[in-house]
Formats: sequence, C-alpha cells, structure tokens
Amino acid sequence: MPGYYPQDIEKKWQAHWKDQQTFKADNAADKPKYYVLDMFPYPSGAGLHVGHPLGYIASDIVARYKRLQGFNVLHPMGFDSFGLPAEQYAIQTGQHPAITTEQNISTYIKQLSALGFSYDWSREVRTSDPSYYKWTQWIFLKLFNSWYNLDTDRAEPLKTLLEKFEQNGSEGIRAAGDEEERHSFTAGQWKMFTEKQKLQAVHPYRLAYQQDTYVNWCPALGTVLSNDEVKDGLSERGGFPVERRLMPQWNLRITAYADRLLQGLDTLDWPDAVKEMQRNWIGKSIGAEVTFAVQGHEQAQIKVYTTRVDTIYGATFLVLAPEHELVKELTTPEQQQAVQDYVEATKRRSERDRMADTKTVSGAFTGAYAINPFTQEPIQIWIADYVLAGYGTGAVMAVPSGDQRDYVFAKHFQLPIVQVVDQQQIDEQADPTKEGTYLHGLIQGQNYKQATQTLIQELEQRGIGKGKTNFRLRDAIFGRQRYWGEPIPIYYKDGTAYGVAEADLPLVLPEIDEYKPTETGEPPLGRAKDWKYQGQYEYELSTMPGWAGSSWYYLRYMDPQNAERFVGQEAEQYWQQVDLYMGGAEHATGHLLYSRFWHLFLKDLGLVTAPEPFQKLINQGMILGRSNFVYRINGTNTFVTASKKADHQTTALHVDVNIVENDVLDVEAFRNWREEYSNAEFILEDNGTYVVGVEVEKMSKSKYNVVNPDTLIEKFGADALRLYEMFLGPLEQFKPWNTNGMSGVAGFLKKLWRLYHPQDGDFAVTDEAAKPAELKALHKAIRKVEEDIEKFSFNTTVSALMITVNELTALDTHKRAVLEPLVVLLSPYAPHLSEELWQKLGHAPGSISQAAYPEFREEYLMEDTVNYPVAINGKVREQLQFPATATPQEIEAAVRATDILARFAEGKEAKKVIVVPGRMVNIVV
Repeated sequence: MPGYYPQDIEKKWQAHWKDQQTFKADNAADKPKYYVLDMFPYPSGAGLHVGHPLGYIASDIVARYKRLQGFNVLHPMGFDSFGLPAEQYAIQTGQHPAITTEQNISTYIKQLSALGFSYDWSREVRTSDPSYYKWTQWIFLKLFNSWYNLDTDRAEPLKTLLEKFEQNGSEGIRAAGDEEERHSFTAGQWKMFTEKQKLQAVHPYRLAYQQDTYVNWCPALGTVLSNDEVKDGLSERGGFPVERRLMPQWNLRITAYADRLLQGLDTLDWPDAVKEMQRNWIGKSIGAEVTFAVQGHEQAQIKVYTTRVDTIYGATFLVLAPEHELVKELTTPEQQQAVQDYVEATKRRSERDRMADTKTVSGAFTGAYAINPFTQEPIQIWIADYVLAGYGTGAVMAVPSGDQRDYVFAKHFQLPIVQVVDQQQIDEQADPTKEGTYLHGLIQGQNYKQATQTLIQELEQRGIGKGKTNFRLRDAIFGRQRYWGEPIPIYYKDGTAYGVAEADLPLVLPEIDEYKPTETGEPPLGRAKDWKYQGQYEYELSTMPGWAGSSWYYLRYMDPQNAERFVGQEAEQYWQQVDLYMGGAEHATGHLLYSRFWHLFLKDLGLVTAPEPFQKLINQGMILGRSNFVYRINGTNTFVTASKKADHQTTALHVDVNIVENDVLDVEAFRNWREEYSNAEFILEDNGTYVVGVEVEKMSKSKYNVVNPDTLIEKFGADALRLYEMFLGPLEQFKPWNTNGMSGVAGFLKKLWRLYHPQDGDFAVTDEAAKPAELKALHKAIRKVEEDIEKFSFNTTVSALMITVNELTALDTHKRAVLEPLVVLLSPYAPHLSEELWQKLGHAPGSISQAAYPEFREEYLMEDTVNYPVAINGKVREQLQFPATATPQEIEAAVRATDILARFAEGKEAKKVIVVPGRMVNIVV
C-alpha cells in the first residue's frame, strides 16, 4: 500500500492492543516497577477537547519509554463517576444518573482509545460502581472506629481507647480533637454507663464524627458545597445563592494529621508552588490561647488564639465571628437589630470570599465589653465577617497598632490604637515589628522573646491561657445532601450513630422516585422506600463528597478485582506508591491533600506500606483556545473582513473555529452554521477571502473555540495529534492552540514514512552497513531523546526527532542499522506508526513495547578532525584543523611550525602555547 494513511494504521493497532491486552501489567515481576498515573477524569457529557489529553499524552510517553527501559509499568485509567452534573441532569429529566454516567464513560473510552494510550484497561475503576465504593465505605468505617493517640502520634483502633477508659476513665488521655467536646469520667463511671452513654463519650474522639458545623448551604441545589465549589457567594455549578448555615455534618479529623502532612511535603518531588499552597492551607502557627472575661456576664468567657501574645497590651477591642455562639447572648437590646442584620448578610458570603476580601471594612458593635486581662481596661466586643467561626476560636483580640486589618477597622470605627513597642511607627499604618523593647506592664523593657515567655508563663499561672500550636486547616466536612454519591454506612438507633457491619457492605444506593430533596427538606435519600438497616434502623441520608472515592483510587488500581481486600498485601507491597502523577495544580488543597491524609491513616493501621501516595507530581499547563471573530457592521447582516473593519462601525462576534482554516472563513459553512446568518453578506479581502480576527482565550463552548480531537484524528491521525500537543511548548506552561500547526507535524510523519518507503512505494529498508554520518545522526537523537524524556521536556524531543529525520532524508538513508533504532525512539510519541514499521522490519506484531531502548554510543559522535581557533594573546587570528586524536604536544609543535607568529606577532617569540583539547589554542607572546 503506497503512501502513509494513519487512520487505517491506527485502527489496526488499537484493535490489536485491545485484543492482545498488550499493556496489561503483572503484580509481580523480575523487572523493576514503575507506576505512572493520570488524575482520572469526571466523565462529563461534553467529552474531551484537545486541551484535555495534554497530560495523558505526556504520561503515556513516559509509560511507553519506561517499558523500553525494562520496567514493569502500571498505567491504568478509570473514572471519577459520582458527581453533581449527572445529578442535576437527573433532576431536570428524571433519568437515573447512572445512565448518563455510563453514556459519558463510553464516549470517553472511545476518545481515549482513539489516541492510542497504553492503559491497562483490565484495571479500570469507577467510583460509582458498588464493588468499588464498598471499599470507600469500608475505609470510612475504619475512620469511624479509630482515634488519634497523641502519645503514639498515630491513629489507633477504638479498642485501645476503650481499654484506657476501662482502666483509668478519661484521665490522662491525649487525643487529637476538641477537648471541650469531651467529658471527664472515672473508670468506675465508665463501667456504669449505658451503651448509649458510652457511645456518646466515645464519639468526640472518632476520626469520623458528627458535629454541628457551619457549612456552605445552597438551597437551590439542596446540598452543602465545599469552599472550592463556591465563588462570589454563588454556587460554581448553576450560579445559585449560597449561605452559611449551622447543620449537623459528618467530618473527618484531618487536623490530627496537620503536622505530619506538613513534614511529609519535604520528602516529595512536587512543584514548589503546590507544596507551598499546601503549607499555607495547613497554616501552622505557634502562639497562645487567652481567655477574656465579659463585663456583666460572669459565665461568659471569650477565648482567643493569637500568634502575637506579646502585643496584648495593645488589644483595644475584640472581634467575634458573626456565627460565634456568644453573639446572641452578649448583644445588648440597643444593638440587636444592627447585629442581626449583619449576621444575615454574612450568611450569604462563603468563607473563601470573606478571607479574600481585604478591602471592605464592615462590622457591628454588640454593645458588650470584655476585660483586657493585663490592662484591666474594658474593651468593646464587635462582630465582623473577616473573623471565621471555624478558624481558631472564632474570636480575635484586635491589636490595631500591629495588624493592618485591625488598624483599618479601628480607624473606620474610631477605636483606640495603642503603641506597644518603642520601635513601632504607626502614624499611617500598622507596624508588626518585633524589634525594640515593650512599653507596658509586666513586659516593660523586655524584648520580643522575653515578653512572649513572660506573658505565657503569667497566663498559665493565672489559669487564663496557655501556649498553643494552631493550624489554619479545618476538619473536612464529609457529607453532601444529594443522591449521586456513596451512601455513608451509618445507621441510627435511639438517635445514636452506629457503623454498618463490614459484612453488610456495600450499602448500595437505593432507587428513588425523584432526585431532589423531599418536601420536608430531607436529602434525596429520604425518598427511598423501606430503606432501613436490618429492616428497622434509619440510615444516614447524606452521601459522601465527590473527593471520597478519589482519595484512594490509586491503591485500587494495584489490585482492582480483589473481592476480599481493598488492595491485596502483595500487590500493595510490590507497587508501593505512584512514581509519577500527572494532573492539574487546581487539586493542590483538595484531592492531593485528602489523598495524603487517607494514605497516612491507612499506614497507621498497617494497611499500606509506602510513606506517601504520590512521589513525583507534574502539573501540566493548559492549552488555550484560539478564538476566531467575524465583524458584523452594526445594524446590518453584513460582515467585513478583518483588514477592512476599521472603515466601519462593527461588533466582533465569536465564530466556530471548525469552519476556519488558516484564518480564512468558509463563508458558505458560516451561512449554514446558524439560521440568523443564512442571508449574511460579506465584504472580502482583495483576493476574495474573508480573514477572521484572532484572540487567545480559555477553551469554552460559549466562545466556539473548542476543538474536538476526534475531528483532528480523522483528518491528521492520532500520532500527529500526540506529537503536536507535545510540540506546542513546555509541558507545564499555558499554550495557545492553533490547528494550522497540525499539518507541519503530519508532514514530518510522512517524511519519516518515506525513509522506510522511498517515494511512498514499497517497504525498502536494506541491510547495508551504516555510514558514519548516519550513525552520528542516530546517536545524537538517542542521547537527546533519553535526556529530554528524563527531564519531561517533550517539546524539545519532538524537535530533535524532526531534525534527525531531516538529516537522514538528506543522507538518503534506508538502512536497518539506523532506521530500526529510530522507530524505537519514536514509539512513545507516535506508537501506531512505530508498531506498523516495527512489524515491517520483521518483528512480531505489536511487540515494540518489549523492545529495548537503543544504547547510546559516544564513539559515533566523535569527529575525525577538530577545528581549533588559534589566538595570539587572546585574540583569534586563524583556524587550524587537527586530527581528533592529536595530543596537545603534537598540536603545539604543529602551531609553532606555521607562519602565524610571523604574520600576526611581528616575529615575536612565543612565551607559551596553551592547548585546550578539542577547543582552542592560545599563544602568549
């Protein structure tokens, strides 16, 4: 078959790989292991556009390269298939989310397969499959039945906690969590407790626990949303209003692992920006907790956490979060309306919006006063939305002289500002300096370190505070009031939560008549008929959040068919952890943090062995759309070409990029594109074409700049698309898409084909010995490709392969000794064409994955002769050529024998001749 026809070749090899399970990985092998993983996709109805496969192509190149290097490679794919979009569609249409999800997955598999990815499809997982989420529920039960022992610094089964209760009651137990939620009791009292009382005593110690928590509640969606799902007070999906509401919620005690999550970052080969985002999100700070008494309220005490207890003499007011439990009690009748209005307004803002808004100054005075424990002065108590109920104690001591936000607040509401350190400059802004000596009370004349120690010691002696380490990280809310998610395996007996027996898992989603909350406001699962544990106990009606199933899926890939264990011990010990993880930086403080938390917990229980889940992480950049515009003359249906639009009053309109080629609009396709343009008229270029405008933007349906990979594969082939996406630029950078560039890469593949099929004729590779120039071109490529893949510099590899093919074409090379290693080099990037050529070279069909990566040999890059610049006193005067094997002594003798000194040094004698082997000669006169 003359000519290169990628569509035929690619379908042939995709079918072969599927039939032969070419990329199926073994869970035990003599080879070293390599686990390369993509962040698995949510299967949306839109399918893939050309921006989506960027990371998948890069990880596939690495997977194929590692196989050539002799590794046993695990490269799986699956689907994060629970989610709100499918549920919203179900609410609108009545169609079960599973049907939509299945259809979307089929589209994704078809598109991914068409790109030739070397996935082990036998390991595919779907988070919505009961055989998968059985184990997500199982892990939740492990969390529910564990506590964090601060003495051993790890999670332990509740059995060890109950043993302590039996022996000594609650005395001396150091556990992660809120001490104030727990009650003190003796061993004798514990033994007298009823079953319900015992469970109530244990509950505040659990790593999965239920508590009234402030959440982002979206009434229109009928569910709680994470901070990531809320933007500017609206739900990211649908744009519905979101309010802060106190609701009973399941939480996971990720805060127990805050310090270990911080320390572990130092061991990971991750982008610095991602590690820094996690550090900031965890937000470790060392400070003190201080109790403020409240005037006229003997029982009320306000605890604040501060990292600058040294500034307490400058604390001139307190600020509570609007949700603080004492707000209602402390607010005076005169201030009640103002405070109530402010609290209501705050409910409509997410925590993220409140934290990000540093410009707006707002608050309400409660009318109450606290007592500064060191100055004994009464100070006003305010509420303001820049204080969050979930961070610290939900209250801050405001020191306007040292904190800019407090300073602006104090100026706005005319509150006192007191200097605390003699070096402070506070005429125009706050000054947080720790330099100088302190001006007041116990710490007068002391420096920062002395003052901090003095004040903490005094707080502890007086019983009104203590030194404390705090974290910004909050426990993770683990419940969503929606249908399409994992049921939480909890049931209730006499109002007390019990875990479903492990033998009864999975707790499968029940069928319901509608997918929206009940008329009484219960989650959709409240619609299930006769859905009770053991036929009598009510189940938990919330489902797990979207990140539950994605927090451990990398482990299930290791052993996906295991019905007895979430991952077999031998499989886990063999694969250990992901060696290369490819995905977006947007998951830094969500999925990547939660996965690390779950992994550390499983390691504490001895269920996994690796210290971290993902050793190396690469964040691929985004491929941006290349939008095209037409220019309509205002008030008409006439469109003017880009170069002539300045002559008219026009409006720029996005146009479908798929009817534009090389910036020229197909005007007939445009008329057929949308009915309103069917009678469009055009003012064209002088050559009779309509040239569109161009702008780089994010790919979006609304901008009509989404390019479907299916279309490009049909036109140019999957190998060309793979190469082009890598060729666009460095993997981590944002890059604009331009379909026009595809033809160049397709041309390169045709040129490569002709090395094996001269003039597109029959296969004509010879067994002649290769010439030195041909071997030099090949071995330059071997070295370059290997170096670049190891650095994940894929764009430069493509360039190097193009240069090599050009060199070999110029040399008219058709020799097996050169072209067989070349096809192996190419195979990670263009696997279909490589498999075809490999078979034609006489190898077993589909066997290029088992080939060995070509060995680089330095001698083929050695030159027979070397050009030496010859300088006199550092100034180059001549070029001389010497054999590559010449010694410095031979070169010096030859230089001295020339007339260079006579011509350029006026016959002066050489004091010294310096020879830099392979580089240059310098004569000193």
